[in-house]
Amino acid sequence: MKVHQETVEIEARGAGLHDVTERILWVVRLSAIRTGLCTVFIQHTSASLLIQENADPAVQRDLEKWIARLAPEGAGYEHDDEGADDMPAHLRSAMTRTTETIPVSGGDLALGTWQALYLWEHRRAPHRRRLVITIIGD
Repeated sequence: MKVHQETVEIEARGAGLHDVTERILWVVRLSAIRTGLCTVFIQHTSASLLIQENADPAVQRDLEKWIARLAPEGAGYEHDDEGADDMPAHLRSAMTRTTETIPVSGGDLALGTWQALYLWEHRRAPHRRRLVITIIGD
């Protein structure tokens, strides 16, 4: 059993879903692990991870509208140290995920045909986000 771990930085250009699949796949291939599990963890509280459809951009637009209704800006939050999108970003992160685990099969991510891994940036301004990628297997 081998373990490979690497931290990568992703430039999130602002709020929205940023496809990080190829960046994660690069680390999987570097690990030389053919069969196992790839865990991706985001080290932030105002962004999250999501496996979602990669074919129709309407899915991403609808997800953005949905989460904005659940955690709107301007709702009178106490925590607003970094602006109006500060607390909504934390709420949106709390409703989503900080970790995703994807099987590794044949040295590749075993994602479905229409799946991709996204960093979901919940802040409007660009941010540099760190992902810890751990691959375990043979």
